[in-house]
Amino acid sequence: MIIRHSKRDNNQLRDINLQTKVSPYAEGSCLTKFGNTHVMCTASIDTKLPPWLRNSGKGWVTAEYGMLPRSTHTRMDREVSRGKASGRTHEIQRLIGRSLRSIIDLKKLGEFQIKIDCDVIQADGGTRTASITGAWVALYESINFLLKSGKITENPISDQVAAISCGIWKNQEILDLDYEEDSDADTDGNFVLTEKNGIVEIQTTAEKNPFNKEQFLNLLNLAEIGTNHIFKIQRQALGLN
Repeated sequence: MIIRHSKRDNNQLRDINLQTKVSPYAEGSCLTKFGNTHVMCTASIDTKLPPWLRNSGKGWVTAEYGMLPRSTHTRMDREVSRGKASGRTHEIQRLIGRSLRSIIDLKKLGEFQIKIDCDVIQADGGTRTASITGAWVALYESINFLLKSGKITENPISDQVAAISCGIWKNQEILDLDYEEDSDADTDGNFVLTEKNGIVEIQTTAEKNPFNKEQFLNLLNLAEIGTNHIFKIQRQALGLN
């Protein structure tokens, strides 16, 4: 077995902390920490819907994602100063939105739009998976706000959703890659799973040599181990255990 620089076992997550109610203004918020990757997730409720959903009786959940200029080792320019978001940013925020919409009944949400903002404060690998995990917590808090205020009568959330990275590094399958491992991985994967054993999305790419079916199933097994632990942390953060 290889020795990871963090001294973690191959199937061991980084220390994960989800802190709720960190924003006094947002209807839902979660400061998400996967080791040295820190993401601020907020959920904002809006009565303005996209044009195609107006008067439909359905709501909407969407997401925006961004990295602060010194969230990485060297400063990056804000995307607004470049005039447009990068392709990576568009891809990640769409992934976050799809992940959250997979576990919510938009009819039960009514004609409300919930906007999720995921801002990376500090990046050390796995920013998209940390964002999805924290976004679900912020979303849950915002739904509680709607329920307690009487604006909706049924909880539209049907399941938990969380995400984790897995990869093949130095010929071994490992869980929850940090930046050093991710930048040198033979295969890099992101798994978005639900607590009820659903698969929302899997993004797995061979960076060097192709991987085989057995290796893929090993990665999926690691992802299930990781997300099952994360689901417990989510519930603890919300006081649901």
